[in-house]
Amino acid sequence: MKQKFSMAWNSSRQVRKQRKFRARAPLHIRHKLMSAKLSKELRKKHNIKSLPIRNGDEIKVMKGKFRRKSGRVNKVNLKKLKVAVEKLQIQKKDGTKVDVWFRPSNLLITDLNMDDKKRIKFTEIKSTGKEERKNVP
Repeated sequence: MKQKFSMAWNSSRQVRKQRKFRARAPLHIRHKLMSAKLSKELRKKHNIKSLPIRNGDEIKVMKGKFRRKSGRVNKVNLKKLKVAVEKLQIQKKDGTKVDVWFRPSNLLITDLNMDDKKRIKFTEIKSTGKEERKNVP
């Protein structure tokens, strides 16, 4: 019987294998797949290009129908690998409003939710690690 997920897999040019990797990925890897780019100010402050999106982050939509709209992250779905934003909704024919789900690659994080101690620690470790690497010849 074949393994459901292989950690030894690096990458492939075949789309079917990339799709299979994302579909069968465990939660700790799915969390990393939920990362989005940081704004220029946050990049300078933390010395990091991207971070996984969490509830409470302030984001800006970069592509699609809702381009240039911003809001706070309402829901994060690791199974679908998508994010819902508070004020961005579509009205159905019967009048009910439904959340619009976005891929994290189409979003830009403008403000971080720093309520979680682990996230604060993670950003500090990442930022100091980048500085140390730059100073080493």
